[in-house]
Amino acid sequence: MEGVGMTWKNKRVLLTGHTGFKGSWLSLWLQKMGAEVCGLALEPPTAVNLYMDAQVEKNMRSVLGDIRDADLVSRTVQDFRPEVVFHLAAQPLVRASYDDPLGTYATNVMGTAHVLNAVRKTGKPCAIVVITTDKCYENREWEWAYRETDRLGGYDPYSNSKACAELVVSAYRNSFFHPAEYQKHGIALASVRAGNVIGGGDWADNRLIPDIIRAYEEGRSVRIRNPHAIRPWQHVLEPLRGYIAVAEHLLEFGSAYGEAWNFGPEQSDAQPVEWIVRELAELWGNGAKWELEGGIQPHEAQNLKLDYSKALYRMGWKPALSLKDALKMTADWYWAKGKGQEMHSFTIAQISQYESLSDKMTKTGISCQRDEREQ
Repeated sequence: MEGVGMTWKNKRVLLTGHTGFKGSWLSLWLQKMGAEVCGLALEPPTAVNLYMDAQVEKNMRSVLGDIRDADLVSRTVQDFRPEVVFHLAAQPLVRASYDDPLGTYATNVMGTAHVLNAVRKTGKPCAIVVITTDKCYENREWEWAYRETDRLGGYDPYSNSKACAELVVSAYRNSFFHPAEYQKHGIALASVRAGNVIGGGDWADNRLIPDIIRAYEEGRSVRIRNPHAIRPWQHVLEPLRGYIAVAEHLLEFGSAYGEAWNFGPEQSDAQPVEWIVRELAELWGNGAKWELEGGIQPHEAQNLKLDYSKALYRMGWKPALSLKDALKMTADWYWAKGKGQEMHSFTIAQISQYESLSDKMTKTGISCQRDEREQ
């Protein structure tokens, strides 16, 4: 991916949701690049978690609290005065949103408004990246991939709350951070949408990879709810690289990149749940197996794909890993933890490994583009 040549060393970065799965990986990556990171989040959502396993907190400032607390969010932003904000804090599960729809909307919609309003009140230039989801689109169960211009919607409370968060972003951009007045306010605001992420350290309930790993470690069969549901699976580092790229472009070029961005896998890697289970069972070995869970299940989208062509053409971003490689990296992480390895170093090593792969892919792509131009 063609970068913008900036350094993250000593950049002041506020990251909401830093104790979660994605937030922990992003916190470590930003620390690795030399950023000064402050996190705002609840306690880790599960007893076993990446945040503790990889000792994420040891090289950052951590504020534990609820994103629904507007005063806490405002105080944290005022005290830290970030140059960059990554807003990841959310209620991230479809099934949990059926159990607690009001809490889901309060967190995902008003939580987003609290963050944006807190930055607005600082009066300080800032690049803001709000993380939503591929499920913010009105899902029509069609074969082709969704683009950033497709209609927002969301069938279930979680998906709909993320579409609402996108509308909050749009309203704040138009009302308070208008691109035409960027030279006055200095705030560039973008939203980013990714698919189903996988990777080491995810232990959330009702999520495919953690469910599989728990079952395999306990020597029991995995119970699968929607074996034919197709998702844009990708390793967690893939969209995180996209989020970082968006932040870099906002810092360098301002409101010109203050838009919505998709980060998804190659279309060939949008696979059904059953395919994922079979592949991971083969990687895991030890007689791993699965079975279909009975009973009536809450509605979830069956066919969902993302088109990342805008990110490719405007920022040079494209996936660096095949889905098979992503599953291998994921299995390796859980195997390492099971063997008692020191997971801070192991997780950082996986980030370095991924950086090498993505850099190599970028150089190859740039070389090919030059060759085409010279012909």
